Amino acid sequence: MEYWRVLDTGLRPPAQNIALNRALLEARQADEIPSTLRFLRFTPSALLGYHQSAEQELNLDYCKANGIAVQRRITGGGAIYFDETQIGWELYLHKRDVGTSDMQSISRRICHAAATAISALGVDARYRPRNDIEVDGRKISGTGGAFDGDALLFQGTLLIEFDVEKMLRVLRIPAEKLSDKAIASARERVANLKDLLGRQPDVGQIRRNLTEAFESEFDVEFHEDELTLSEHARYQVALREIDTSDWIALASRPASGMPILEAVQKFAGGLLRVAASFDTLTRTLRQVWFTGDIFVSPRRTIADLEATLRDTPLDKVEPRIRTFFAERQVDMLSLTPDDFIAVLRLALKQPLLMPHP
Repeated sequence: MEYWRVLDTGLRPPAQNIALNRALLEARQADEIPSTLRFLRFTPSALLGYHQSAEQELNLDYCKANGIAVQRRITGGGAIYFDETQIGWELYLHKRDVGTSDMQSISRRICHAAATAISALGVDARYRPRNDIEVDGRKISGTGGAFDGDALLFQGTLLIEFDVEKMLRVLRIPAEKLSDKAIASARERVANLKDLLGRQPDVGQIRRNLTEAFESEFDVEFHEDELTLSEHARYQVALREIDTSDWIALASRPASGMPILEAVQKFAGGLLRVAASFDTLTRTLRQVWFTGDIFVSPRRTIADLEATLRDTPLDKVEPRIRTFFAERQVDMLSLTPDDFIAVLRLALKQPLLMPHP
């Protein structure tokens, strides 16, 4: 039987949690520690992906007014809001533990195990590609992973009593997404464990369930432990770099370099609005939001389309929209995929298709 380690580093400000990310990942890469499961909590934090600019991604005035610390992760991905109403869990593994470098298969394996642990609390949690865990089609956990050499950091969150409105206000998004209707719609797409159970969940039981699920999945046994002297040393070095304004400003670009472009158009299927954040430097559609007086079933279709179009190069937008609808059965009455393309074209004020050779 192989023995792995489980840590609980408690509630910490974001700089400390990110510094621990780096310290544990470096230590695992150097084979100084066994594979490790870490539980963590954040004080209110707006966390940027490694390559993101705070000015372009966050409502910095809101963060400052509400005591929300801004910090940069060591991993990629989009900006997220994290606070005490979520439990974080992380696996620090070696490539040989998972037997592959294919992140999709790794996500499937780890998320299935995590979904089993969450289900044991009394809900029906299921993995949903690419990297979400859902209950009745509503997101209760988001995950993501990254390799550093042969070391893997795989991270997950579990929503306990999450404030969706605060999350939306932290991000730099169009005002339309902050309307009462839009906030209510966003709430419908996430699931809080407390609401599902009708009571405050036992955090200790959550940790035990996840630990046991990963023990079973990887055929190992976890032992509770503390940070090693090596990790402490690596942590102190990392914290001196990360707990600085220079680290947060590592990728600093003006908001004008990623304008939010908006358009509205009337179609046979209804009035369709779009807002899109467009990276003028890379000519990439960073994020898109669709709203309007339209009928779409299943209801989650629009949210799925928005996720599909995130970080899409301009010349890939139209084929990605067409592929999205071709792969699904969607009832939109008279609305068509071409309508989504047309309103996006109007917002961007340029053709979505690159000229054919």
